[in-house]
Amino acid sequence: MDASIQSPIPVTCDGNLVEIRDLHFAYGKHTIFRGINLDLPREKVVAILGPSGCGKSTLLGLIGGQLKPARGTVTVCGRNVHALETEDLYALRREMGMMFQQGGLFSDLTVFENIAFPLREHTKLPEDIIRDIVLMKLNAVGLRGAHPMRTGDLSGGMSRRVALARAIAMDPQLIMYDEPFAGLDPISLNVVAHLIRTLNDALNASSIIVTYDVPEAMKSAEYVYLINEGVVAAEGTPESLRASTDPFVVQFLNAQPDGPVGFHWPAPPIEKDLRLAS
Repeated sequence: MDASIQSPIPVTCDGNLVEIRDLHFAYGKHTIFRGINLDLPREKVVAILGPSGCGKSTLLGLIGGQLKPARGTVTVCGRNVHALETEDLYALRREMGMMFQQGGLFSDLTVFENIAFPLREHTKLPEDIIRDIVLMKLNAVGLRGAHPMRTGDLSGGMSRRVALARAIAMDPQLIMYDEPFAGLDPISLNVVAHLIRTLNDALNASSIIVTYDVPEAMKSAEYVYLINEGVVAAEGTPESLRASTDPFVVQFLNAQPDGPVGFHWPAPPIEKDLRLAS
């Protein structure tokens, strides 16, 4: 890490970058996880898939320390995230980049200022160096020429690419993507998917992709976890999951309407709710 970056603790990592063990979490009485276990190896891309409401985005919040588990551990770079003091947690977060589901760009700032923000916030780098870094990050996502634009003038695909540039501004060890493909046209989707793969390799980083987009996840990731009913229902390489005969895996990967995953949320018979029962 550059000496100009303010970090009170050295953050190094051997082995798996992220290790999650026996993770339990609930929102009030609504249980989300019932003992999740998963690993993210260094310099790999891992995809997290599962039905709506299974906790995919929640998992990212637990990894980043925004949420706290009821039981179990989340270890990032060898550190138990939820046992860290505030200063050490903030230092660890500087090794994480996040591409939010809706982009999360600052609407009152230009594209350039959005990318420069984390560098100004967390480093003591001079402005000329920050300028060069920002332009290099934007060039990596094909938007160097858009640096003076306001975020409100960007298309959906451009906004996602700017968000990606900001996520890698600090050269993080871990990059997390929350629904990076949602709402994109086919061209923008292909561009963003290609950038996720190439930037991960160029930065020697590790990436977690949370998405509903099965085809893109299976193309981009080297390992895939399928979450259902609070646990890891299946895991493996894309090839091994495609070959699986497990009913849940087959239903989810092939978008079949019938199978273990029901369409209706648990409820009494509609006749009872509508007072039609005899």
